[in-house]
Amino acid sequence: MALRAEFASLPLVIVSATDDPVTVRRALELGASGFISKSAGIDEIRAGIQSVLEGDIATPSSYQGGQETDPDVADLINRLRTLTPQQSRVLGMLGEGLLNKQIAYELGVSEATIKAHVSAILLKLKVDSRTQAVIQLGKINMAMVA
Repeated sequence: MALRAEFASLPLVIVSATDDPVTVRRALELGASGFISKSAGIDEIRAGIQSVLEGDIATPSSYQGGQETDPDVADLINRLRTLTPQQSRVLGMLGEGLLNKQIAYELGVSEATIKAHVSAILLKLKVDSRTQAVIQLGKINMAMVA
């Protein structure tokens, strides 16, 4: 999600040894252009990269797709997808524990702009504090690992 926010037009491919259907689906839902298993052969890797470069989505041959089975995670993913690229960057920096002043410096904007982004993030994620927003972000990270 952070890379998609930072590089909106760049095709992003996840290469991972964890290639279960839930992980693949969530990676794609959060903005990956493709997912390649580390155990894939060179021809499958080459085909996956070529597919993404042609504008398609690459997935492991064993991936069957499907819908998110956890309604809370599905709702959170949908809310995260409403964030603008800049809001996604700010949320990621909140997750790193940075203060508004530090985020403003890193992004080259005013602290007031960051406060506006944080307010919008809280509204979109339906939470009341920065801490709760970071906890929500952590749920996605935990769901990707689980």
